[in-house]
Amino acid sequence: EVHLVESGGGVVQPGGSLRLSCAASGFSFISFPMTWVRQAPGKRREWVSTINMDGDFTYYAESVKGRFTISRDNAKNTVHLQMSSLKSEDTAVYYCALGDSAQYIDLMREYDSWGQGTQVTVSS
Repeated sequence: EVHLVESGGGVVQPGGSLRLSCAASGFSFISFPMTWVRQAPGKRREWVSTINMDGDFTYYAESVKGRFTISRDNAKNTVHLQMSSLKSEDTAVYYCALGDSAQYIDLMREYDSWGQGTQVTVSS
């Protein structure tokens, strides 16, 4: 089974930093782009970032571009999201997902593999 376990969230002040991690298992990790999405209370799920299979191409939502960095370690089956200059509007539960921005919704439905996510709270 596909398993994705997010970690690294917490409470941070505006302007602070956090590094999120996603541990993946149950599939050929290197064969898929990986994505981070987030969902704040009362809001739609928002795509945040995607990294390709080799880790040499990355993509970001305009709202986080320049502040977040996605990376992956294929030897460890992990993907990370380094977040800096955090803002209150970054407050959300962050999830990792299989596939790129166009694929992840269907892939995650197919594999029924949403994890618990990790809570990020940016507050003074």
